[in-house]
Amino acid sequence: MTQETSGAELNGTDHRLPLHARVKDDLMRRIKANEWSSGVPLPSEAQLTAEYDISMGTMRKVLAELAADGIIERLQGKGTFVRRASFNQSLFRFFRQPTGGQTPESRIVDRQEQPASAVVAEKLRLEVGAPVLYLKRLRLRDGAAFQLEDIWLPLPDAQPIAEVELDQLGSLLYPEYEQRMGLVIGSASESLSICVATPEQGRQLGCAAAEPLVKINRIARTHSGEAAEYRESYGLASSFQYEVEIN
Repeated sequence: MTQETSGAELNGTDHRLPLHARVKDDLMRRIKANEWSSGVPLPSEAQLTAEYDISMGTMRKVLAELAADGIIERLQGKGTFVRRASFNQSLFRFFRQPTGGQTPESRIVDRQEQPASAVVAEKLRLEVGAPVLYLKRLRLRDGAAFQLEDIWLPLPDAQPIAEVELDQLGSLLYPEYEQRMGLVIGSASESLSICVATPEQGRQLGCAAAEPLVKINRIARTHSGEAAEYRESYGLASSFQYEVEIN
């Protein structure tokens, strides 16, 4: 089967590329467009093979590469899904938590549009001064704040988050991004450092100014590698813990 006999879906791809690369590029385009929402499987191998008018072997190669790239995941007996990074517990694993694994309560205490600082612009790959949406969020356990987050999102992409009533946002923001912005977070990088609490941070976290804090910087990215969110999270160093199993 030649590239000329492949399906019409490939009309917008680079004809200089091998057929399997063009199919992969088009599936990536559809994934970026959030064609398959959370919990919705991709069509079966047979359906995709027919849709693109290619051989089963070529489609299997495409899907294997997407799985190896961390873009999709295959669940036995359920199908193939766009992989959505799970960060439900990633930030909380560094701070002692009660047993039960429940998602802490969240409260956004500030939301405003602002020009990107040099640091935020670098993290989000924007021009300094570009418009961003800023969120300040508290994470609470039994009504007491244990973590403070400063979050920045590029505008106008984040306009739906800027306009929604705050009490309509759930405790986890990434599902909100997907539902309201069509934005799927595929990966993130984090770095840890130690700092001291400012008077304002001390007031919000219920600690003294200059008390040691653990700071966690995170850049969240789409499946195509574009920086979609930058956040700085702060928690009390006195509750910090680090545990890793090495085999």
